[in-house]
Amino acid sequence: MREHDVISWDGTKIRTWQASGEGPPVLLCPGVGSGPESWPSLTDRGGLLSWYMRGTMGSDRPVDERNISLDDHVSDALAVLDDAGVERCVVMGWSMGVTIAAELALRHPERVAGLLLVAGAPGDSFDAMLPVIPKNVRRLVGTLGTRMLKQAGPLLDSVLHRVPVTDLTTFLLRHTGVIKPSSDPEAVTQAVSRFLQHDWRWYFTLALALGETRRQDLSPIVCPVTLLAGRDDVLATTESMSGPVGKLPQARLRVLPCSHYLPLEAPETVSAELDLLLDRVRAVDFATSEAFTPGSRSHT
Repeated sequence: MREHDVISWDGTKIRTWQASGEGPPVLLCPGVGSGPESWPSLTDRGGLLSWYMRGTMGSDRPVDERNISLDDHVSDALAVLDDAGVERCVVMGWSMGVTIAAELALRHPERVAGLLLVAGAPGDSFDAMLPVIPKNVRRLVGTLGTRMLKQAGPLLDSVLHRVPVTDLTTFLLRHTGVIKPSSDPEAVTQAVSRFLQHDWRWYFTLALALGETRRQDLSPIVCPVTLLAGRDDVLATTESMSGPVGKLPQARLRVLPCSHYLPLEAPETVSAELDLLLDRVRAVDFATSEAFTPGSRSHT
């Protein structure tokens, strides 16, 4: 794994990471505060590149701490692509990173060859949460709950920064419904060890800012799209994911027996679906080039 820093539009230093080796470029738009440890099947896949959100895991906080809107995250994604010299590629998103990936495709369709959206709704994230709560109050409950957690940030820091991540901790996480037992214990340990060290007030500040994004209209998107939803996901319901893409011409939905931490629980499926999406993109690109080649049957 290679890491280095780039400078985004407002002068904020953004730390990027890229998997070693050769392969077609794929941009991963991260969930809030997530890193490569959450993607055990992809971190040795050449061509995968991503970054750490502002103020997390080596990326600086912006001088103006209001610069954590969707606009800023999309700008960071473009800075990562430009730094890597990638003009166009498949884009992935997980959790709230789905909102960033979708917005990148809407604003810059020439940069996005295909979309793989994993366990996240395109905008209106708080409305997509908590399926056991009546739909008309989900957004209110989600927003208020996150605001309360933000206020409790210093207390969470004092507790979570001291939690030892042991085999017992990992076992409890994998067998009490937080993360499914299908996940790899070592991968869970690596992901949780780093995740617990966040500045939790800042973490929930990021979540609130990105969660303000309204539900995105994805109808202009024409590239191949794949959605992977967790059947038991309480942070992004299948309905919240499938609704916005139901009428897209090249959308594929797969529902897995997973929670919100689908990349840890079904890593082989994520990798296989990415391969399938890359094949679909190549097929579309080939058909398009054939259609507009002078003298071809489609052109004439």
